[in-house]
Amino acid sequence: MTNIANAIDRLREERRDAQNQVQKLGEAISVLEKLTRGGGSSQQSAAGGRGRRALSAAGRRRISLAQKARWAKMRQMKKAA
Repeated sequence: MTNIANAIDRLREERRDAQNQVQKLGEAISVLEKLTRGGGSSQQSAAGGRGRRALSAAGRRRISLAQKARWAKMRQMKKAA
């Protein structure tokens, strides 16, 4: 009877070790996923990560006009030189 009890204890230890290893693998995968998504990816993590920021049409227009003004200024500087 003690052989069976020892076998059961050993199996429980192995199961506990396997569960710990699975948990560590899950954490490693999570860290790697965060690293690959950190560069502004549009994907969201399962934990509720932030997606891409939305830019309104008015905001895009302001940026466009500001860039065009910078280009015009550069052209003026080149003509003066």
